[in-house]
Amino acid sequence: MKINNIVQREIEEKWSAATRVNSQIHQALIVLPPGDWLRFDPFLLMAEDNMKKGAFDVHPHRGIETVSYMIDGELHHKDNGGHNGLLRKGDVQWMSAGKGLLHIEEAPENGFAHLLQLWVNLPADKKMSEPRYQDILESDMPVRNEMGVVYRIISGSSGEVFSPTKNYAQVTMVEITVQAGYNAKQDFEKDFNGFIYILEGSGVFGANEVQASRQEVLWMKASVDSESQITMQAIENLKVLVIAGRPLREPVVAQGPFVMNNAAQIKQAYQDLRDGKFGDWVW
Repeated sequence: MKINNIVQREIEEKWSAATRVNSQIHQALIVLPPGDWLRFDPFLLMAEDNMKKGAFDVHPHRGIETVSYMIDGELHHKDNGGHNGLLRKGDVQWMSAGKGLLHIEEAPENGFAHLLQLWVNLPADKKMSEPRYQDILESDMPVRNEMGVVYRIISGSSGEVFSPTKNYAQVTMVEITVQAGYNAKQDFEKDFNGFIYILEGSGVFGANEVQASRQEVLWMKASVDSESQITMQAIENLKVLVIAGRPLREPVVAQGPFVMNNAAQIKQAYQDLRDGKFGDWVW
């Protein structure tokens, strides 16, 4: 359906985030399961992690961007590029691993970190770029206000409000809070894949009016040749993340912490790691 040449997006599928890890120090819900590369392009996976100190050790990445959105608690992060910071509720870390780095993400001693982590694929010509790092604090995010609705623009744009966040694959990421009984709408550029993850509350979504609630995922039907938007109405006070991006349409080969375009590149990544080309751990 189009209104003023803007496609009104429908919800193609709804599913609940599934438990994959459940230990004393780490619980994980898989929001976007890995492996469905063509459908989710440019996104690779997303998980909701609730963890204590010790859940992860120092580890490498190559060929991806990791986006960490803090739901609650605190997350201390360090990498061997010298970056060192602390994220709290509402903050976001946007890290481009590029050609490779080592890093660690930890909850504080006697505390916890509750977050979403999204992996975004890097275009083939950016997979060996220099690592890049951005902390996007909630207090610094551009905000758009409507009656009963607050949009926090983490990346991309919402209406006429734009985020300064840099990314190689074009990505719109907006946190939207909607008071019960109010409506919100998020716009997208042409040819954007996208989904909604419900953090709190419940609502009705899309032109086909799909009802959904906390920890459910709503994958939107494709919109290739026109600008588009998704609508939502809050049944209860509602908080969601809307995430969409332009597909790269490139081959994906993934193994462990590396995502490249062919098997030879994956093999080279592991060899480079063994040869110390990812650098030393300086902390």
